[in-house]
Amino acid sequence: MDLIGVVERLFHEYGYLVLLIGLPLDFIALPIPPGNSTLTYTGFLASKDVLHGLSAIIAALAGSIIGITITYMIGYKVGMPVIERYGRWLFLKPEIVEKTRYYYDKYGNRLLLLSFFIPGVRQFIGYFIGIIRVPYQKVLPYAYIGAALWIIAFFSIGYFFGENWKYIFNIAEQYLKYFFIGVAVLVGGWLLVQAQRAKGSRSNREDKEH
Repeated sequence: MDLIGVVERLFHEYGYLVLLIGLPLDFIALPIPPGNSTLTYTGFLASKDVLHGLSAIIAALAGSIIGITITYMIGYKVGMPVIERYGRWLFLKPEIVEKTRYYYDKYGNRLLLLSFFIPGVRQFIGYFIGIIRVPYQKVLPYAYIGAALWIIAFFSIGYFFGENWKYIFNIAEQYLKYFFIGVAVLVGGWLLVQAQRAKGSRSNREDKEH
């Protein structure tokens, strides 16, 4: 499927509604053109004065806020009951959710600033923070700022690179993928080292007790 072509046709037919309605659907994880390409094409249209730049950014931010809020509420209202009832078939036990809550309380809010740049994570972060029942007023500043950074970054690619936006967009997506793979490897290695240290500490304590 030519996603760029689909985005172009949608903007031609619906204008700002693509952002106001389409971005919430992207957050809900429906099979529609992804938000990254939509925002980049929005920037391109703004550079050609087809769309008003500030109005487009406001529509995109409003759409993102709607999407984040809806997915958070779904996760908050129905997430844990579903896990408690069906978690064993999903390989997701309540104990894992509690452990995730602990790590999120320690690191999570700051990670929200980057989560919107990661396809797959962006679509589920709202559900996730709702499931572990993070207070929304605690999440709100990080989630909305993260969404704004994501919007401005991809909008800027289309706006400043004009006719070359597709080429730059593809490069940006490729490097983002490698960047986050590298981050995932580093985080995984760090967690492994921490687990080994904790295991060693427990072994030392048990030896001393005996």
